[in-house]
Amino acid sequence: MLKKGSKLNSILTGTCPKCQNESMYQDKNPLHLANVLKMNEHCSHCGLTYQIEPSFFYGAMYVSYGLNVAVGVAAFIISFVILGTTLKTAFISIIVALVLSFPFVLRFARNIYINMFVSYDPNFKNK
Repeated sequence: MLKKGSKLNSILTGTCPKCQNESMYQDKNPLHLANVLKMNEHCSHCGLTYQIEPSFFYGAMYVSYGLNVAVGVAAFIISFVILGTTLKTAFISIIVALVLSFPFVLRFARNIYINMFVSYDPNFKNK
């Protein structure tokens, strides 16, 4: 499922979408909140510049919005429908879920967004 060359591999691991040999982020751990969005300027293997154009990752905000809506709906369904909590508790669970998933959603949104524009190149040869 997560074999090299699939978009899902690049999205979930945060690797370069063109060669999938290197992490796009300076710190691979998204729980280090001070470094959650610090990215390398380019891939040292294939030379892909991650900031394709100025303010490129502003578009990832739309992806982030969709991911946050999905997390919120899932938290509500689990809390209110499956566990049968009160409406107030369900909304508190949404807030808690959004706060806890924040660093992961930030990275996944960027990973998804760059993978919409850059595809894996199986014929790429290392420098």
